[in-house]
Amino acid sequence: MTAAVVVVVNVSQDDPPPPPPLTIVRGVIGSEKKAFFEDPRVRQALAGQGVKVEVESAGSRQIATSINLDRYDFAFPSSAPAGESIQRARHVNTKYTPFSSPMAIATFQPIVDVLAKAGVVKKGPVPTFSVDRYLGLVTSGTKWAQLSRNSAYPVDKNVLVSTTDPRTSNSAAMYLATASYVANGNAVVHGTTAEKSVLPLMTRLFTSQGYTDNTSEGPFNEYLTVGMGPTPMVWIYEAQYVDAAARGRLKPGMVLMYPSPTVLSQHTLVPLTPSGDRIGRLLSTDPELQGLAAEHGLRSGDATRFAKVAADHQVPVPKDLIDVVDIPSYDTLEHLLDGVAKSYG
Repeated sequence: MTAAVVVVVNVSQDDPPPPPPLTIVRGVIGSEKKAFFEDPRVRQALAGQGVKVEVESAGSRQIATSINLDRYDFAFPSSAPAGESIQRARHVNTKYTPFSSPMAIATFQPIVDVLAKAGVVKKGPVPTFSVDRYLGLVTSGTKWAQLSRNSAYPVDKNVLVSTTDPRTSNSAAMYLATASYVANGNAVVHGTTAEKSVLPLMTRLFTSQGYTDNTSEGPFNEYLTVGMGPTPMVWIYEAQYVDAAARGRLKPGMVLMYPSPTVLSQHTLVPLTPSGDRIGRLLSTDPELQGLAAEHGLRSGDATRFAKVAADHQVPVPKDLIDVVDIPSYDTLEHLLDGVAKSYG
């Protein structure tokens, strides 16, 4: 009897090589985009492209004027003027504008009701806030307690929208751009005469507030956590409110209203290295990243997804932005901001 001998030959195969390490790309961004870059889905999408983005946040005007950009691959402030300033200083011709966000006002239903009685707010599916009538209240020094039929917020302080610090933050610059347009007879401010004419009122809008935060994250977080006592109206990016709604951070009675007119903040990425340029192209063209931006309330190329996010979380937003005005030129805006800054002493 012959025994069968089975010889098992174990052919070893090399393990598949590990994926190449991710290229680390560093950027400095406006604080309102922090949640987007920290989203694990965004990180995964970027990792699929072979990159890991590390960001630090700061006020957009800080990014443009005082932060040392030498250690970053890209700068990503929240407006075209701030981006233009960086381009000038760094001699960069390229820029990307993958996202935009209109400026809006976060408030509360009792405040909407009070201001509607005063003729400042027009109610509707999307409440609108008359900047012209508001400036009239500021000019006359009107206090909340002086508004007729105001039992909801009868406090002895001026009717004012809370903003960030105009010396550091882009959202404050966008507030100034909107208010100066209206104060200038519904025309974009241009030239020394117009600048001098509107500057006293622009200064009053900011200095009457007292302390202001360096970034838009600060006052909006106060709005979300403290309520209408200290901050009945906060000047924000629309994206901040939609993002907060998507993350379940809004409370009953919170309302988003749109200034009439408003301005559109174009989030402008300025590449400082080839790696930074790659991030600008990815954010502008990659469908997955564009869709994720929409989920964070940013208006991107994926308009349908943005509309769905807002609808799913019951945030009434205008589909088409009509009452949008132009921002002053970079030089004019800087002159106005510098003029306001001097009043702080």
